[in-house]
Amino acid sequence: MNHKNIFKVAWLIAVITIVSKVVGFGRDVVIAQAYGASMASDAYFYAYQVPALTLILLGGVSGPFHTVTVSIFSKEDITGKPSRDAEKALNTFLNITGIVFTLLTILVYFFSDTVAKAITAGGNAQLQAMVAEQLRVMSPIIFIGGVVGILYGISNVYNRFLLTTLSPTMASFAIIVAIWGFGSDNTGLILAWATLAGAVLQLLIQLPAYFQVGFKYLPDFDIKMDKIKKIGEIIFPAVVGCTIGQLNIYVDMFFASQLAEGSWSAISYANKIFQFPVGIIMTAMLVPLFPVFSNLVGKNDWDSLRFYFHKGLSSLWFLAFPVFSIIFVFSQDAITLLFQRGKFDAGDTVMVTQALIFLSFAIFPYVARDLLTRIFYAFDDTKTPFLIAAMSIFTKAVMNYFLVKPFGLAGITLSTAAMAGINLVWLAFLIRKKVNLDFKRIRTPLLKITAAALVMTAVAFGSNLLLHQILGESRIFLLINVLTSGILAMIAYFIMTLILKLDIAEQLLYKIKAKIFKIINH
Repeated sequence: MNHKNIFKVAWLIAVITIVSKVVGFGRDVVIAQAYGASMASDAYFYAYQVPALTLILLGGVSGPFHTVTVSIFSKEDITGKPSRDAEKALNTFLNITGIVFTLLTILVYFFSDTVAKAITAGGNAQLQAMVAEQLRVMSPIIFIGGVVGILYGISNVYNRFLLTTLSPTMASFAIIVAIWGFGSDNTGLILAWATLAGAVLQLLIQLPAYFQVGFKYLPDFDIKMDKIKKIGEIIFPAVVGCTIGQLNIYVDMFFASQLAEGSWSAISYANKIFQFPVGIIMTAMLVPLFPVFSNLVGKNDWDSLRFYFHKGLSSLWFLAFPVFSIIFVFSQDAITLLFQRGKFDAGDTVMVTQALIFLSFAIFPYVARDLLTRIFYAFDDTKTPFLIAAMSIFTKAVMNYFLVKPFGLAGITLSTAAMAGINLVWLAFLIRKKVNLDFKRIRTPLLKITAAALVMTAVAFGSNLLLHQILGESRIFLLINVLTSGILAMIAYFIMTLILKLDIAEQLLYKIKAKIFKIINH
């Protein structure tokens, strides 16, 4: 796939991901309206973190099962029907994963009370009982997550992005339909059952691509294959690394369970708002770039690897900086507009806003860290990211201990942003042992983007303040304010990047002009 096709695919995935994220965001709004930041929502968000480890972190986009599948099978000839060797390796991988994750599902189901007490150690008995009950309902998602990751990975190898990228939308629709159909309950069990139904739909929608490319499922179980040995070498540290990364979440849950009711829900809502734009950016860029990184490392083509890394990082930061500015200036107004209705009141808005503003600082190291991690994965090195993640747990706990006291729930999200920065520094330092990525070349575009983002933030803040004074605080005027100020700020940002002659902005302007010219001539 050449660089033009890569960015065409990136745009396609971006559009699909936007649709998926919009539906997912609608799901979060529906949950917030039905449950607010309450004990029932706390219980759901606590319980969901256990199966989410497999469905989102391990089996999700850019998770270990997805990335390992891409890394191993992208080296195959994909122009024709899969070879019997590739089919056998993939089926063996699926079968091993299915057995292991079935055992984990059974363990979590029967020991749900113990798990609930461990992750909500600071909570009361009622909360822990609600978490355990929801966890039993959602435990089969643990099995589903690993299988989904493999199927999604093999679809990407064969350039099948449409249905697989849309699959999370099914999970969101299931929750929306369940709440609209059955309403809310005091235990959150409706959420748990709907989440399980959504995960099943997410698995089913992956299957057509698996069969369309020519694979046939068989009960293969050849652990002596070279591919399986290689998968084992890569997947184990990657899974442990993600699990250790999830331990940071459990550390956060421990500290949040000691705060006021609704605190963990507020942090969860803030994270979902944060992940809405960030997830679109990351999915659109990393999904098409990772197979390219893997292929270039296999060819020892270091110049091309540096080119795509610089292109990817510049694009990520070009998009990330305005996202930060918008969150920083408009977070409270946006949360009021989108969430403050039903059981989600003004107090909940304040809690989510506090968590979100501090979390927004994580976007800069977050996108760069995940891009660098893909370079390590392209070298079949999952151990280094794993060790860095392992070291972060103790540091995260210490930062939470000192930050939660003065900042409350915002201290938890502030420590998350700080940890992303620390991990990025370690990755950037250690990647030099494998390849010289010439980080100095990023300095100039980064300075230009930063300068443009500062102007954007000033325009956003000034216009927002002025319109608040002129229009007042009613919901319709608040919407006009956010839209008008946001558009003015984005225009200011784009103009500044053009004035500063940022390559990405100039290329984007050229494409816009070309599209307009094409439309006019037709």
